[in-house]
Amino acid sequence: MNAPHVDPRFRDAYASFTDDYYDGTLGAAHWDAWDTERLRTVVRHVRDNSPFYRRHLAAADIDGLTPESLARLPFTTKDDLRREMSDVLCAPVSEALVYYETTGTTGASTPCPRAAKDVFTSDLHVTDACRRLFAARYGDRLPMIALMGPSELYAFGDTFGEVAQRLGAGHVKLWPESPRVGFEKALRLMHELDVEVVVGAPALCLGLAKAARHYGYDLRRDFKVDLFLVLGEICTPAFARNVASLWGADTLPILYGSQEALAIATGCAEGRLHLSRPNYLPEVVDPATGRSLGPAGAGELVLTMLIDGIKPLVRYRTGDHVHLTDERCACGRPGPLVTVTGRVADHVVVDGRRLRPAELEEALLDGVRGCLGYQIVVDPGPDGTDRVTVRLELLPDHPDHVDEAAAVTAATTRRLLDRCGVRADVELTADLDPVTHTGAFVSWKAARFQDNRTEPDQEVRAARRAAVRHLLPG
Repeated sequence: MNAPHVDPRFRDAYASFTDDYYDGTLGAAHWDAWDTERLRTVVRHVRDNSPFYRRHLAAADIDGLTPESLARLPFTTKDDLRREMSDVLCAPVSEALVYYETTGTTGASTPCPRAAKDVFTSDLHVTDACRRLFAARYGDRLPMIALMGPSELYAFGDTFGEVAQRLGAGHVKLWPESPRVGFEKALRLMHELDVEVVVGAPALCLGLAKAARHYGYDLRRDFKVDLFLVLGEICTPAFARNVASLWGADTLPILYGSQEALAIATGCAEGRLHLSRPNYLPEVVDPATGRSLGPAGAGELVLTMLIDGIKPLVRYRTGDHVHLTDERCACGRPGPLVTVTGRVADHVVVDGRRLRPAELEEALLDGVRGCLGYQIVVDPGPDGTDRVTVRLELLPDHPDHVDEAAAVTAATTRRLLDRCGVRADVELTADLDPVTHTGAFVSWKAARFQDNRTEPDQEVRAARRAAVRHLLPG
């Protein structure tokens, strides 16, 4: 990959290392040398150049630092980033190649500028993932791609636009929530351009289906979409099977990342996410205690970035609950496998049971077909118990639902009780709350879980403001 703004010595060394990484020729000694050298380089870089880290890591013994002793360093938290703002940076914003920032839906937007080195090392793994996935699925030809993410102050559109250009794939940037595009125009262009691949958030798979029905399209007849590449929130196997029942298209995760931490993991044809290992030292920690569980297991993901760019983060608590494993993937790509099960803060408690978003979604949607959306509503019940109602919006003309509404609701009720211990009434509705289509723009919990036991918090209010953009004309 050509990277004219990156120092040639670093560019060549990084390219050589990642070539060996993808070839599978790196041994333990190579990794030890890379991790130790990059870790010390980054910690020295941030302590010398970042006002925040100069204070935060003042006691660090850089010369003696190793991956094994990393847990002795303090965490970096989202609160640190919000409080310190530009003091986290290692260079003035004027020296960045491109400026982004977080969405600011639930607090102040934090600056996330990227230097050329950041872009080069992050995008390389996204490009490799897309190249391999498209080759496995389409052979020598490349599909027409619709990119459904914002390009202003947010990296999604730029990242995937650059990747599509490097691969030589035709693409169009469509953002249905934009007032200049909207769902009607996005659907028209998907139809006219014969779009085969849509890249966007999982919630868009359902939002587009509902909008297409509203505007008179037949999902199978009028579109050639056969693949959704999703990012930004949980996407369970049950969710993917439901999308296939609507569109006749597969759904695969392509990217797990953030504005602050860049492209953390990238997808493959097997539907797995591979950590961009040369760029990170991963840890899993107990979310409640912060105790490090090592580089694998289930818990909150903590990352130390190994690229000394403009905003490298040391022991950054992502706030995401993951399962991290070193098992090999059938696709042949290297890297620890990451399964995202929701944000740590997105756990919910129902009748004393603590449940994660992924297990609720899998239980709720497993076996359900033609579903345009779902919402879990919890009300205070008698004697201190919780009253749970699940609302499903189903395509009324889907072949699985003709004369079978009672069977769908009964089966969903049984699964929620058997798998999650949740007693729920299941209702079918033709008018689901549009907040459900905001997905992870704010949080899964704000979009999918209406908790009437408490007053709406800041996230819920932000999701409801965002939901206005998903209202369809009456």
